[in-house]
Amino acid sequence: MFIIYIAHLPSNWWTLWIPARFGFSDATEIFVFCSGMASALAFGKIFDLHGWGMGAARILQRMWQVYWAHIGQFLVIAVGLVMIQNSGYLSACCDLTQDYVTSLNLWHLYTKTEQALPGLLTLTWVPNYFDILPMYIVILALLPLIMLASRVSVAAAFALSISLWFVAQFDLLSLPAEPWSNREWFFNPFAWQMLFFTGFAFMRGWIPAPPVDRRLVIACAIVLVATVPFAYFRVFSESYWDVAWARDIREAIKPLWIKTEFGLFRFIHFLALAYIAWVAAGEHGHRLLGHGALWGRFVQIVQKVGQQSLAVFMASLVIAQAAGLLRDMVWGRGEWIPQILSNLGGFLALIAVAYVVSWYKSQPWRKPPAVSPGNAPPTPASSGQEGPKAGAPAKAKVREPELV
Repeated sequence: MFIIYIAHLPSNWWTLWIPARFGFSDATEIFVFCSGMASALAFGKIFDLHGWGMGAARILQRMWQVYWAHIGQFLVIAVGLVMIQNSGYLSACCDLTQDYVTSLNLWHLYTKTEQALPGLLTLTWVPNYFDILPMYIVILALLPLIMLASRVSVAAAFALSISLWFVAQFDLLSLPAEPWSNREWFFNPFAWQMLFFTGFAFMRGWIPAPPVDRRLVIACAIVLVATVPFAYFRVFSESYWDVAWARDIREAIKPLWIKTEFGLFRFIHFLALAYIAWVAAGEHGHRLLGHGALWGRFVQIVQKVGQQSLAVFMASLVIAQAAGLLRDMVWGRGEWIPQILSNLGGFLALIAVAYVVSWYKSQPWRKPPAVSPGNAPPTPASSGQEGPKAGAPAKAKVREPELV
């Protein structure tokens, strides 16, 4: 979540040090893989205990929730940026001339409203800044199909997922990203679903945990190091080191690392990175624990942010734009201290969001209030009412309906 925030903060030089600069996979792969794992925990048992129909209904409800989260998030950012920019306040107070709305390709909402609004609601207009949640919605729609295939066999579920990915590699299965051009979704969900269902399969037990093997660790380390010359922009960029052979090879193998269709090398790179991280953390993350109270508190905070990933992700897109605007208004983009403050301030905001959302999800209003001598409820005798007779059945407690 923190890496995703860094990547979305405008003109942020911290992006030079995120994993995407040193390998083919990046924070998107981590997010999608972990989403698959979480979906196995959240939805897998529903299919097992209540049947396919109930599981599909639960998935449909989740798709509905994410859909409106996407619409709301889009409108908050699009309308907010336009109101701020059109007010003239930025240029009057801070001499800012950046076109924040154009940078996100949002003017179409106002210049092509008759096409943009239906496109927004039908997910046929998906600006690049807002493309993760639509991809997640489509992948969720595929989950009942995978579970149906798994009733035949786990191999059939794998075959379905791999087949969709394979067809997407040849651009035979894609979705339109805007009604006024031929641009397609930046994240092709029919390709990215394979990574999602890889995480899903691990948590379902369809794929066993890999062994801790020194040879595997060395092989994965070689994969990570070998990809750096073809992923680190300073190596192949003409404006930096301009290593011609690395640039030529990178272009020749582009179909294997392309992000839209989730090229095979991205998948291999992510699996290598995930395996090394898994070995380093130890089973159930035991190596991350027991290093002092301060480190333990840090791990708890990171876990809390990860547990509320959807809310934190949505907030990160809004906070990134707000933090970028505030930084530009007060200090400008060139100074390194404002860059640090805008990143760290954003981290604190995301942590606050995670804890607030967690508090609401705990539904503290359902817990019985703490009883002190001053606010103890009256006893049956003091209220003038008879208490329940001995042996009488207790009255059933009426609970408020569960809300997701």
